[in-house]
Amino acid sequence: MAEEPPPEIQLLRSQKVKLIEILSADADFVLQHADSCCLLSVHGYQQVKSRRVPCEKVTDLLDHIIQRGPEAARGLLELLNDPALQETFPMLRFLKDLQINTLSSEKKEISRKRETAPDLQEVIPSKQICTKGTCLVKEKQLMTLARTIGRSWKEIGRLALAVPSVKLEQIEEDHPLHVERVFAMLRYWSTRQREKATAAHLHMLLSQGDWALPPESIDFLLEAD
Repeated sequence: MAEEPPPEIQLLRSQKVKLIEILSADADFVLQHADSCCLLSVHGYQQVKSRRVPCEKVTDLLDHIIQRGPEAARGLLELLNDPALQETFPMLRFLKDLQINTLSSEKKEISRKRETAPDLQEVIPSKQICTKGTCLVKEKQLMTLARTIGRSWKEIGRLALAVPSVKLEQIEEDHPLHVERVFAMLRYWSTRQREKATAAHLHMLLSQGDWALPPESIDFLLEAD
């Protein structure tokens, strides 16, 4: 008997037609966001980009990510749940409830915590919830940090952030500009860490060992949001 596909793959396949209909409204917008999250290979990006018809572009994008496996599929689902994407495509909000019913029990628990977070904020003042880097690191912070990391970015990726060498080589190949490479590496780390990707955690990783960055380059991560 064939092994059942991972839940992320099942979800994308089952909603493929609906996603094509929604995302075709601005296929290039979705493609660029997916590429910034390193969800496509260089060849896959060029193949999808070459499509002229929006629905074909989205179809190829979904097929390529499904073929890359559960990690890429999970990354796409997280992207589609991002506020920036849902602001552009309001109809994507159907994914939230769908994921709660479809994905593993672990993901259900994460979703439940996210849903109850606003109630928690009503009880506890925001400054107590999110101070000194305890919030999840934001893309703006990652980009600021990316501008401060120099040629040793691969060493930092391997030793401090535990990013696989294969992934670093892929990022280097996919992104011609240095700052884009470093940002992609940091974004990959935050995606893998999920709820552990706090600014404080990132600061800790980058402030120890031979690869430690100067305090003035990273202390902004500990500032209250």
